[in-house]
Amino acid sequence: MSKSTYLFFYSPLHNPIDINDNHLQLNYISLFMLAEAEIPLKQNHTFQQGLTSKRIIIPMVLVMLWLIPNLRDIVYSVLADAFLQVSAFVALTLALYYGISHNLNTTPLQHWMRKKPYREIVFAGLMGVLPGCGGAIVVITQYTQGKISFGAVVAVLTSTMGDAAFLLISQQPKDAVIVLSISIVVGIVSGLVTDSFLPAPKQELVHSASQKGTISLPHPSLFGIWVSRISIVFWCLLIIPASAIALLLAMQYNVNDLLGLPDKSIKYLGAIAGFICLLLWALSAKNDRYSELTKENDNTLPKHWIRKVAQDTQFVTSWVVVAFILFELILLFVGDGLLNSLKLLGSTTVFFATMVGLLPGCGPQIMVTGLYLQGAIPLSAQIANAISNDGDALFPAIALAPKAALIATVYSTVPALMAGYTYYWLVESV
Repeated sequence: MSKSTYLFFYSPLHNPIDINDNHLQLNYISLFMLAEAEIPLKQNHTFQQGLTSKRIIIPMVLVMLWLIPNLRDIVYSVLADAFLQVSAFVALTLALYYGISHNLNTTPLQHWMRKKPYREIVFAGLMGVLPGCGGAIVVITQYTQGKISFGAVVAVLTSTMGDAAFLLISQQPKDAVIVLSISIVVGIVSGLVTDSFLPAPKQELVHSASQKGTISLPHPSLFGIWVSRISIVFWCLLIIPASAIALLLAMQYNVNDLLGLPDKSIKYLGAIAGFICLLLWALSAKNDRYSELTKENDNTLPKHWIRKVAQDTQFVTSWVVVAFILFELILLFVGDGLLNSLKLLGSTTVFFATMVGLLPGCGPQIMVTGLYLQGAIPLSAQIANAISNDGDALFPAIALAPKAALIATVYSTVPALMAGYTYYWLVESV
C-alpha cells in the first residue's frame, strides 16, 4: 500500500477505502487488523503521549469523582445512561447509515445535479441534514475545488446538526424530526437566497483554496493503530448485545430479571462499557489542539464503516458523559434552581444557544443537546443551535477557505436566530 494520505472522513461521494477483495471475505476484526498492518508507521505518538493528552483529563476526573462515596452512584448512573441510552443506539444507527452509504451508487445523483444549478443546493441541504459531519465535509471540499457554488456551502452548514443529531435521534426521535425538518428547509432557502441575492467570496479564493488540496495528516503510530484495533474489537463484540439491551430498557423491561442477573448488574456493566468507550477516545488523541477535543478523530488509516462507527460513537459518548456529569453535579450542588433560572431566561436561551453554535466542532453542540434533553433549555433554543452550528465541517473550511468559512457562518447565524425566535413566539410563548 502506498503512503498516500487518506481523507479523514467517510461519505457516499468520498470513499478512501483501499482494501482488496480477498480482505472483504474475512471477518470484521481480521479485516481491519490486516489492513492496518499495511500502513507505514512513524513512532510519533507513544503511550506516554497518549496519557499526557488533555483528553485523558476526563476519565481521570471521573475516577476521582468515583472515589468520593457520595458521588459514586452518580458516576455509575451517568456512564450507564450514556452507554445504554445513547451509545448503543448511536452505534447501531451509524452502522446502518455507513453500511448503506458504503454500497450506495451516486452516479445517477451526480448526473441529476449537473442538469440544474439549483439542484446542488438541494443536494447540499440533504447532505447536511444527514446525522454526523461527513456530508457537510464533502460539500466543503467540493467547494474548495471549485465544483459547487457558495450557496451550497451555506445550505449545508445551515442544515447540518453534526454529531449532536445522533444524540437527539436516539433520545427524542419526534423532536429530532421537527428540528431536522426545520433545518433542511432553512438550509435550502438560505442557499438559494445566497446565490441569488447575497455577496459571495471572490472566485480567486476558490482557486487558491483548491490548490492547497486536502489537509495532510501524519501517519498513524503503532500505539494509535492498537487503540483503533481495540475500538473495533470492542464494538464488534458489543454493538448487537448492547443494542438489544438498550431496546429492552427503552421498552421498560427489567433486563436483570430477564437474564437472571443480580440487581443493578446491567447498570454496572453499562458503566464499565461506557468508561472503556471514553478511555479509548481519550487515548486516541494526537495532540492538545482545540479541534482534538471537539471533533472526530483525524485518521490516515484506510477508513471502513466499522472503524468510523467506533470512532464516532466514542466521540459522541465522551461529550454526552461530560454534559450529563456536569448537569448532575450542578443539580447536586445548586439544586433545581438551575433549571428554574434557565427557564426564566425564556427567549434569551435562543440567543445563547445560537452563539454556542458558532463554535467549531460538535462537542459544544452535543452539550447543548444534552441540556435540552435534560429539560434545561426549550426546543426553540435547540432549533437555533442546530441551524447555527457547523459541526466538524468548519475545521476544513477554515483551513482551506477561511474567508468563505467566516461569511458562511454569518449567513447561517441569521436564519438560526430567525427560526429559533419564530418557533418560540409561535409555539412556546403561547
